Order: sequence, then structure tokens, then C-alpha cells
Amino acid sequence: MSLLRTAARRGKRTLISAALTLTVAAGTGGWAAGSAQTASTGPAPGAAAWRADHSLGVRLPDPATAPPADVARFFASLTDAQRQTLAARHPLTVGNLDGAPLTLRYEANSLALKAERDRQLARATDPAGTLQDHQRARKAADRCASLLAPGRRILAFDPRGRGQVAEVHGDLATAEHTAVIVPGSDIDLASFDRAKDPYGTPTGMARSLRTQMAADAPGTRTAVIAWVGYTTPVGIGPDAATGRLADAGAPRLARFLSGLAATGTPAPAVLCHSYGSVVCGLAVPRLGRGGIADLVVFASPGMRRDNVAELHTSARVWAARDASDWIGDIPNVELLGLGHGADPTDPAFGARRVSAERAEGHTGYLAPGTDSLRNFAAIVLGRYGHVR
Repeated sequence: MSLLRTAARRGKRTLISAALTLTVAAGTGGWAAGSAQTASTGPAPGAAAWRADHSLGVRLPDPATAPPADVARFFASLTDAQRQTLAARHPLTVGNLDGAPLTLRYEANSLALKAERDRQLARATDPAGTLQDHQRARKAADRCASLLAPGRRILAFDPRGRGQVAEVHGDLATAEHTAVIVPGSDIDLASFDRAKDPYGTPTGMARSLRTQMAADAPGTRTAVIAWVGYTTPVGIGPDAATGRLADAGAPRLARFLSGLAATGTPAPAVLCHSYGSVVCGLAVPRLGRGGIADLVVFASPGMRRDNVAELHTSARVWAARDASDWIGDIPNVELLGLGHGADPTDPAFGARRVSAERAEGHTGYLAPGTDSLRNFAAIVLGRYGHVR
């Protein structure tokens, strides 16, 4: 009887927590505030033409199935002229092909961005389009033009849907310490970097992190990748409360990280913000041990894992949440597909707690002057004794 009473109490607590989840969602805008998104999966456009290209007399690695290590070996077997030819013929494929040489991907994505910019400029003056169509096309063209600015290193670009992009800050080829930032909701090609709430964007986070590392360790070579390689939720709705988009994004993140390893990049620290921590929770076990050096989750609603052991990683796992972050009001439950489970900052989860007392709100963790920024920089630099 005592076991039955215990089970009943646990079931009641779970139902109450689920009800609280719905209440919080309603209180912050409700399900109507979020719109269901169609996840972009599989290779970028142009994969069919790539597979059909036999001009080199060999089969090209399938962008959907070839392991990044095989991709790296394939490109190593080519001459520079052959690599350049493939990038010119198939810029979207080469630019997004994990395991391909870094500089070749930068070049390919420059070509892809120019082509997309020109396509959008043509749409902006198409007589068949509406005024709204023209305005959207001009904004898209401007976004591509901004990514083509001198000095920007675009490691991935996919124009499908709301658009996906990854940018390298620093020199990834020579970096001693690297990091990858995985963002949460409402981030896409249009909001990748913006003036409003800059430290809530992948670009703002990456720049701030590198600036802090440069101040803490002058002369140390670092690189930070702002990665928006999955379709993020929009607003607070079913997409943000379920793992559907994280399930679609996790294989893409795992493949991206494997691609970095295949090109000789030092094992990175992976920093996962908000819903991005759900993606990371599902991606990291796919990597096996040794794929990353550190895993930092902050402003996390949960990782769809009960504890650190379920991540199956040798990486150090860190967690941070500031007291003013509204994510702390979301019950850490998972019921009927809703919610993301255990709180990574709970000692029972097993992560190392990182101070974020000076951070403000849900997106202020990498703002200059915060203790969380200093701690994250120390983690990436491997200065674990400086983490508070």
C-alpha cells in the first residue's frame, strides 16, 4: 500500500507540474504566441546535382550519409584545382559539407551567398511580386550582403526556410582553444546578428566571448563559432515545449562537431543557450567520448536527460542560470512529450554549477561585465581553477 501511495503522490506532482507548465506558457503569451515550424533537414539544395557529377571519374561523397572523416580524406586526395572546381560547381554542397577543408567552405559559401543575394535582388523587382514580396526580398538580399562583408568567415549557409548559417570568429585553422555557440528560440538568418538585444544573438555572444578571452589571455589564439544549423522554435508554443525541432537539429549538430574534428580543430567547448541545450542534450551522446572538451548549458529548460551520465560524454559538464531568468519559473518535467525534464543546475543532475549572479534576464549571460561571461571564457581557455 505504501508503494501505491508513493506512486500516486509522484503522479499527482507530475500532473501539477504539467499544469504549471501550461500556466506559465499562457502567462507569457500562450501557445498562440508560437507558430509551428517546418524543420529543414538533410543536405542543402543542390545535393542531387552533386551526386550526379562524375567529372572527376570518382563518386563524390554523399552529403547526406558520408561520415565527415571520409569527406576529409576525399578532399585530401584531390588537387587544389579539383577542389576549386567542385566548390565553383556546387557551392551550397561544398559550403555545408562537414569534413571539407575550412578555407574551401568559406569560399564556397561566399559564392552561395552572392548567388542568393542576386536571386533575392531579382525577386525584389519582379513585376509579378507584391509590395510585401519585394520588401522581404530586399531584406533577404541585404542580409546576404552583410554576411559577404570583408573579413567574415561563413562556415555554413542554407537559404531554405528561415535560413541557417554558421560563422567563425577568429582563425579556426590556428586556434588553440575553440568554442561553438548553439542558440535557442527565435534565431535564424534574419536574427543571427542584430542591434536589439545583441548578446541574445549568436554573433553577439561569440564576439563578447572572444573579447573576454583576449582580455584574460592575451596572445592566446582562439576561435568561436556561432552556429545556427537547425530550425529553432518561434515564440513560446508547442515547438518550444517539445523536442520535435531538437530531434531534427541534434543529428546536424553532431555531424557539424564531427566535421570539426575531421579537419583537425581542437575539441571545442560547446555553449548551449535555452532551447539550444535541448538540442545539445540529444546531440552529445551521438558523438561518443572525446568529441568535445566542455559542455556548458545556460538558461536551460532541461536537456531531455535525467543526469550527466545519460549524456555519455567525457566532457566536463557545466550549468548556469541567473536568478532573474524567467526560465526558472518553468517546471522541470517531461510528460506526454511536453517539457524537457531535469534542471541541469540541480545538484542531482551532476553538472558543475557556474555562477551567473551578475547576468540579467534570459539573454544576458554573455553581456560584458558579467561573472557568467568571465566563467565561460575561463572554461573555453581551460582555466578551470578560475571558474566560480
